[in-house]
Amino acid sequence: MAASRAVKSLGKMFFTLLALAELGAASGEVSITTSSLAERLGYSQQTASRHLIELEKAGLISRAVEKKGCRVRLTNSGIDALREVYGALRKVLEPVTAPFLILKGVVFTGLGEGAYYVTREGYKKQFIEKLGFEPYPGTLNLRLIDEESLKARRELDFYPGIEIKGFTAEGRTFGAGKCFRAIINDEVEGAVVVAYRTHYGPSVIELISPVCLRERLKLKDGDLVKVRVFP
Repeated sequence: MAASRAVKSLGKMFFTLLALAELGAASGEVSITTSSLAERLGYSQQTASRHLIELEKAGLISRAVEKKGCRVRLTNSGIDALREVYGALRKVLEPVTAPFLILKGVVFTGLGEGAYYVTREGYKKQFIEKLGFEPYPGTLNLRLIDEESLKARRELDFYPGIEIKGFTAEGRTFGAGKCFRAIINDEVEGAVVVAYRTHYGPSVIELISPVCLRERLKLKDGDLVKVRVFP
């Protein structure tokens, strides 16, 4: 995938963003000084300071100035910028990819929100138009069980997938996401839904299908399910 205009506009500031991530700012707030950052990058202190200001203006980091430096954290947009470059590099350096990914997980009862979100007209209409089916009003939740499945799930973050746009309805905002066509237990067609904002961590996936997967596949909590995902 080609880098977006936003990423291209970063120029040398990309390396500052990357350095902040290496210091831990992608997963939490870190304390830094412009002098230490400049030394790490081989820039002048003035350049390092300017980069921090510009990255904050671009919405890629959050920054709180202190007496001896500042506290910095990458925003979701900053992390997405790094992921975009990683995805482009990965495509160039590892051009041969499998036609599908395998995820294995065990069934568990979720928070009960799947039926509510899947049946919202703003989502349901997009599922019908883009996937070709009206989903059963609910999701099947799987907790991934092995490192290979967790790795495959992380890979999905770097594929564009089928875009599901956010919308506003009923006085609230419904977030965006993406989905990937899938075959569940080598039997039922459906899709993996990846919400950009979710209560679950990356070890959990949610599946939709035109049928009730629990009934069709005779599943109960704790059962193992294999999902073939087509990125």
